[in-house]
Amino acid sequence: MNISFSCRAILGLSALALTLSMPTALQAQERFFPYESHSETLDNGLSVVLIPMESGGLLSYWTLVRTGARDEVEPGRTGFAHFFEHMMFRGTEKYPAEKFNEIITRIGASSNAYTTDDFTAYHLDIAAGDLETVMDLESDRFQNLSYSKAVFQTEAGAVYGEYRKNRASPFFTIYEGMRQAAFDEHTYGHTAMGYVQDIQGMPQLFDYSLGFFDRFYRPDNSILMIVGDLEVGPTMEMIKKYYGSWKSGYQSPEITPEPEQKAERRIEVSYEGSSLPIVWLAYKSPAFDPADKSLAAADLLCDLAFGETSTLYNKLVLEEQLVELLDSGTNMNRDPSVIDVYTRVKDPANVERVLQEIDQAIAAIVENPPSAEELEKVQKRRKYSFLMALDAASNVASMMARILAVSGELKTVDTYFTTMSEVAPEDIQEAARTYFDSQRRTVAVLKGAQ
Repeated sequence: MNISFSCRAILGLSALALTLSMPTALQAQERFFPYESHSETLDNGLSVVLIPMESGGLLSYWTLVRTGARDEVEPGRTGFAHFFEHMMFRGTEKYPAEKFNEIITRIGASSNAYTTDDFTAYHLDIAAGDLETVMDLESDRFQNLSYSKAVFQTEAGAVYGEYRKNRASPFFTIYEGMRQAAFDEHTYGHTAMGYVQDIQGMPQLFDYSLGFFDRFYRPDNSILMIVGDLEVGPTMEMIKKYYGSWKSGYQSPEITPEPEQKAERRIEVSYEGSSLPIVWLAYKSPAFDPADKSLAAADLLCDLAFGETSTLYNKLVLEEQLVELLDSGTNMNRDPSVIDVYTRVKDPANVERVLQEIDQAIAAIVENPPSAEELEKVQKRRKYSFLMALDAASNVASMMARILAVSGELKTVDTYFTTMSEVAPEDIQEAARTYFDSQRRTVAVLKGAQ
């Protein structure tokens, strides 16, 4: 599960069901992404991905900055990637915030952003005829962001308010606690919001904020993706016109690797509000690699062991009704991360029972792999669910955002599909044995106020 935070709306929790798919007609060509695309890198290092498709005269315009919570390595400075998501709406000398918002409103565009562990995404849905207007706005703010100390401090207060609002969610609270417990050294140990003490200290870090923008908001650390009714040639010329002067100079941080986990960790997370117990298990896993068959097997195993058609789901959710929900998923991350399994238990007395049921479900696969028929059903469901979601430019861009930000290229889709199609039942069995080892997991249990 990859958690994202938006400056205008908090994106809800959802398992990372990276449900990649391919149409039957394309299988023989070993091509899984159903649209043509054009990729090019400008002289300053800006990666450009254009995906022309019929979209009723609409475009989805995304700028991906490959900086997130992962890159916040300095002590006391967590949360700045998310903070800059806010500041990027504060305008420039050419287009102050009021003018920027007036233009966006006048052309009927939808503008938003979100921050994750590995990247920050800025996106707009616009009419194709407004492309140059939007490109002028976007290229300007990514090169010439300008804000005063007073504005900075006001926004820092708003970020702290957002954090307190997030803490009202028991799922955010346990996710935050789980991350801190699961990682000792790596920056994945904090969420995109950052540690609360760092957020509280942000108003005093105006000068640091200027340096943060200078280091990370560079073309050689960014990807521009435009999807919809566009012509590649004229669009590329426009991009070179507006983004060609953006100066390169990205400074990559030195991120401390996470040591191998050799013993189970258990924590209890207190929640001030009322909530049924939430159980969250985080199993250590490698960095995302679309060619890694074992990781693809682990992803499919999540569906087989914990998905809505699984034996465990039928038992815990439908038949015995011990839990309200049961979900799981691998994470697509640039560095080694975790596989999440989480559930909300209806009766606190059944927490240990539910944990035992989860362990037994994994043990059952270690002893007896799924049949080829069971596995094939999951593989097909993954493929076709992804294809069905690619019905609009905004959906295509949204689903490609993390893939591009983490891997840097669209061909990752084809590679991953090929890898997933090669997973056999014995690979599922080995993934259960390798990744779902209790000695390499963190178990968090949230308990609400009595």
